[in-house]
Amino acid sequence: MSLPAFKLLRPRTVADAIEFLAKYSRDEVQDKERQSPGHLRIIAGGTDLIPSMRQRLFEPQCVLDIRHIAELKGIEPQQDCGISIGALTTLSAVEHSTVLQERFSVLSAAAATVASPVIRNMATIGGNICLDTRCLWYNQSLTWRKACGYCIKKDGDLCHVAPGGTKCWAAFSGDTPPALLCLSAEIEIAGPSGLRRMPLSDFYTGLGDSYRVLKSNELLTRIFLPAESAGYRGVYRKLRIRGSIDYPLAEVAAALKRENGHEKEGRVAITAVNPSPMLVKGAAQMLQGKRIDEVLASAIGDLAAKTAKPLTTSALTPEYRREMIRVFTRRALLDATKN
Repeated sequence: MSLPAFKLLRPRTVADAIEFLAKYSRDEVQDKERQSPGHLRIIAGGTDLIPSMRQRLFEPQCVLDIRHIAELKGIEPQQDCGISIGALTTLSAVEHSTVLQERFSVLSAAAATVASPVIRNMATIGGNICLDTRCLWYNQSLTWRKACGYCIKKDGDLCHVAPGGTKCWAAFSGDTPPALLCLSAEIEIAGPSGLRRMPLSDFYTGLGDSYRVLKSNELLTRIFLPAESAGYRGVYRKLRIRGSIDYPLAEVAAALKRENGHEKEGRVAITAVNPSPMLVKGAAQMLQGKRIDEVLASAIGDLAAKTAKPLTTSALTPEYRREMIRVFTRRALLDATKN
């Protein structure tokens, strides 16, 4: 399918990009159909946006191409011994970075699961963090949604995923955010009033149709990994129908730090089964100071399965996806102890 007509904007600096955003974008408080005249979309790698535009899921009047902003690329050490990753750094670079493999291995492992090598060479970590949510009903063209009556209407009276509900349950499907949550990552956002920094965990709202707090005149610019998170041994497990290309249907990230033969700290995060990626609450307390065995790994797997709230948003059944969260959590924790 051909792309809809749009105006292409190409800033060379973050300041230029913010100026374009201020001029051409607008807040979409109640844009339940994801279509609005004058709306602007940001393109980085384009691996998700371009197919969506071809399917007429989005028909923006303007597209902001930020690929040539050099200051948003690269992986750099910080004075506090943490790491800074530019939002335009490719997933391939994250996957193959020696410093990330050695100090923040769960992130490299997560990046390596995204689609195919060709796509990872184009896709960016910022784009993966901001990746749109997925739903069999919601992710259709505007014409389809109007004709079939699928998707929540503007008055919030219809959802075929959760009948009678007014909340959109489209599932978040980014691969790197759960790994980043395990590493206590923070993000930097640029806007008309300057830069602001926030924990990645505060970036997601839990709503499928308005899943992030990024305003229409703001731009994700950088990701920070704190020095305290260095040295976590990480394992990533991903469920998908095909071994490559497909979006995840259930994912688990596990990161552990060992001391004197026991787990000093540990974290587990999940994605693709909720409208937002999330840490499994209670897992860190259960792991602290413990030696991981089958019993403990299974108990945390049960906790992760209770955290997962998959509905009929994808090709596989909710029951199967929830069960695989349980299985993947147990396997990831046991495998992490061997690293």
